[in-house]
Amino acid sequence: MQAQTVSQKMKEAKDFLPINGTDHIEFYVGNAKQAAHFYKTAFGFQSLAYAGPETGVRDHVSYVLQQGKIRLVLTTPLNSNSPITEHIAKHGDGVKILALWVDDAYKAFEETTSRGGKVYMEPKTIKDENGEVRMSGIYTYGETVHLFLERKNYNGIFMPGYKEWKSSYAPADAGLLYVDHCVGNVGWNRMNPTIQWYEEVMGFVNILSFDDTQINTEYSALMSKVMSNGNGYVKFPINEPAEGKKKSQIEEYLDYYEGEGVQHIAIATADIVKTVRDLKSRGVEFLDAPPKAYYDDLINRVGKIDEDIAPLQELGILVDCDEEGYLLQLFTKPVEDRPTLFFEIIQRKGAQSFGAGNFKALFESIEREQAKRGNL
Repeated sequence: MQAQTVSQKMKEAKDFLPINGTDHIEFYVGNAKQAAHFYKTAFGFQSLAYAGPETGVRDHVSYVLQQGKIRLVLTTPLNSNSPITEHIAKHGDGVKILALWVDDAYKAFEETTSRGGKVYMEPKTIKDENGEVRMSGIYTYGETVHLFLERKNYNGIFMPGYKEWKSSYAPADAGLLYVDHCVGNVGWNRMNPTIQWYEEVMGFVNILSFDDTQINTEYSALMSKVMSNGNGYVKFPINEPAEGKKKSQIEEYLDYYEGEGVQHIAIATADIVKTVRDLKSRGVEFLDAPPKAYYDDLINRVGKIDEDIAPLQELGILVDCDEEGYLLQLFTKPVEDRPTLFFEIIQRKGAQSFGAGNFKALFESIEREQAKRGNL
């Protein structure tokens, strides 16, 4: 019997929780004003909306940035006794909320909490002159949250409580289109309970699994399973450390983030060579390129591709394939001082998988960075 493709496996999701995509990703950061400048300058995000004392919010500020269908919300507390302050003190800058765009935020809450979801936000409706947004939320791994947002009756810039953020500083975008997937790191022996949670509470399906025999180097290993909703618009790979000779990248993350959390955000582009070249020119740092042999063997490994190999090799872009096509990907170095959160730039040419053939080259590159930090 022929193995199922990733697309076929997605159709097995229970899908009692229809999701239209990622609404936004909210970061808790030490200085939102400066972080916003970084994401505009380095990644080409545009100013969209703002909330703070000027809009009636007394305890925090939030800057909203947009590029393509991606919205980032950068939030900073305005006093030391805020739970946001506690979050930043423990974890450093990082992702707090993975907000999901749904048709019915109240029903999403009922469906998930009745199946064991832990309440983060009771259903509520917020309104202004542009209409209403309905929202609710539950916790997932660590202190990370899934917020359910229903926008069909809202025509404003972002949501009530925000005003348009006008800025004369507007760098060109970098060709980033939408959130492809968000990866979470969980602790030892926490993989299976987390996967079970996504299946039972969210109705997701496990579309890919990799164990420590597939994801390993000379020194370290990890396990990964990919969870997806039925339409594939929202995918959450989950990583767990595995035993190895030295400390794995997942262990390093857990040590420095001081708990489970979002490891990286993968963002799609239609031209990875152009996007990566642009990002590098803006100062975004990427992992080192794999050795020349990786590119010498590339066509034998993945078959014919549309792109010239020379620029891929120059930029260190990785290529992998599955039964449905191929993909190109490249990973940044961590974007904070703690070696925690980073970004992936991905271009899919049919492939729905996650670059299993690149794992060894990728993790050896990550280990070289770990070694520089004295954490391998």
